[in-house]
Parts: sequence; structure tokens; C-alpha cells
Amino acid sequence: MDTLFIMLQQLIPQQLLSRITGWLAGNEVDWLKSLLIRVFAGHFKVDMSEAAEPELEAYPSFNAFFTRALREGARPIDTSDNTICCPADGAISQLGAITAGRLFQAKGKDFSAAQLLGDAERAKAFDNGQFATIYLSPRDYHRVHMPMAGKLSAQTYIPGKLFSVNRVTAENIDGLFARNERLVCYFDTDAGPMAMVLVGAMIVAGIETVWSGQVAPPTKEPKTTDYKRKPGAVKLAKGEEMGRFMLGSTVILLFPENTIEWQQQYAADTPTRMGEALATISSD
Repeated sequence: MDTLFIMLQQLIPQQLLSRITGWLAGNEVDWLKSLLIRVFAGHFKVDMSEAAEPELEAYPSFNAFFTRALREGARPIDTSDNTICCPADGAISQLGAITAGRLFQAKGKDFSAAQLLGDAERAKAFDNGQFATIYLSPRDYHRVHMPMAGKLSAQTYIPGKLFSVNRVTAENIDGLFARNERLVCYFDTDAGPMAMVLVGAMIVAGIETVWSGQVAPPTKEPKTTDYKRKPGAVKLAKGEEMGRFMLGSTVILLFPENTIEWQQQYAADTPTRMGEALATISSD
């Protein structure tokens, strides 16, 4: 079954399917959006008690429902000076050291930081550093928040495939996260440079940031924007929203060598809640 699942993903028109999904998700025809929301919420057992707006019928589109805000206080932010918070609800796919410039994916598969970031020079900043891959399931809250305060220095949109990013594909597709469409955001922080990679996936209709709106898919070629040269700095506080997925996917964090230490309770398959302490800044 796993082999068949992978073969189907390679054969179907990924981009076309995602664009059609995007059209449906943004549609505001009352009966259609209500049907989509009710079926999705029921199938994935979405907990609407945490939402700022708990009534399904109140959302003007499926996208509005999917990227719903949480009620005040639903996700307390760990405000300790030396902590790095979980950027999203989901589960740890993998976390650990970036060894010889490579990140572990699953079952003997890995990929390079240079491939993931699309920039070998920028990847050098994370040699021997640390990474965490966080998978957002369909039922999760889908806004992505800052794990620590940072100033945006650059972003790179990288076009690519749109394979699913679940356990089956991670175990069977080489370099999955470095092949899929993604947005790489670089921040200057108290722990040095930090990269946040928002990875697209099958039927993900787009990626948005709070500073530039929808940024994927805008082009067929990689595009880098240098925010150090743009007027007006983009500064975001710990826990502040930085972006969101139009349907779910994965966030990957990268940190330089000797800058952070993961909390001991986190390992592969550990659930995450946005705002909880994920790591501490090294005192060395």
C-alpha cells in the first residue's frame, strides 16, 4: 500500500490538484464552503472549543476556517528569556544535530542543509548546528509563530514538488523536504542566525507571511528578497505570528552550532503545542 501511495503521488498532476484545492478552499459560496468545513471538521475531529470563533457556519470560506485564530489564552507563550518556543501545533518528525551539513529525515534517509535552503553559502552558518522538523496534521492549528524574537534578514521562495509530508513519504522519498516547494525565512536573533523553512505539500494551496501576504506559489524560479536592504525592518516578538499554511504541512527550524539545546522530552513523534518551551539558548 505504501508503494502504491508513493506511485500515485508521482503520477498525479500535483500542481494542478493543489491549485484546484486552493480554488475550492477560497470559495465563499455558502453551501459549498459550509459542506467542506463540516465534512473536514467532522472527519478530523477538529477541536473548535479552542478557536476564537467556535461556530463553523461563521467562517466565510474553508481557508478562513482552516487558518482560524485561537481564543485568547489558548496557547500561553513561555516568556523565559533563555527559551525557544514551539512555533506550531503538531508533532516532532525529527530533531537533532546537523551532521556533516546534513539533516536526518527518516530510516536512513537524509538531505543537506544546502539543498533545503537552496543556498550553499547561507547553509554554512548552520554547519554542525541543530534542527527540528515539525509536522502539522490536518486537524492542527495552522498559524506559525516565532520561536524567539527576531529581525527578518532575507527570505527565499523555492519552487518544487508537492509530495505529501507524512510518515510514509518521509520514509520512502529521498530528500523529501528539499524537493518540495518551500519558503525559507532567515532571522537575526539573540542565538545568532535562525532559519525557518515552511514546506509546501500535496493540496497545500499557498504559504503566507505576515509581512508580505501569500508568497507561494508566485513564480517558477527561486526568488530571494534581501530585507536588510529594504526600507522598514520586520521585527517579530517571541510567540508572534509569522505565517500560515493554506492547508497543512511542515516547519523546519535550523540553528548554528553551540547555540541551543533541545528540551529532553522532545523526540520523534512527540506532540508539540505552540508556545511551549522547545529548547533553551546555550549559555556557553
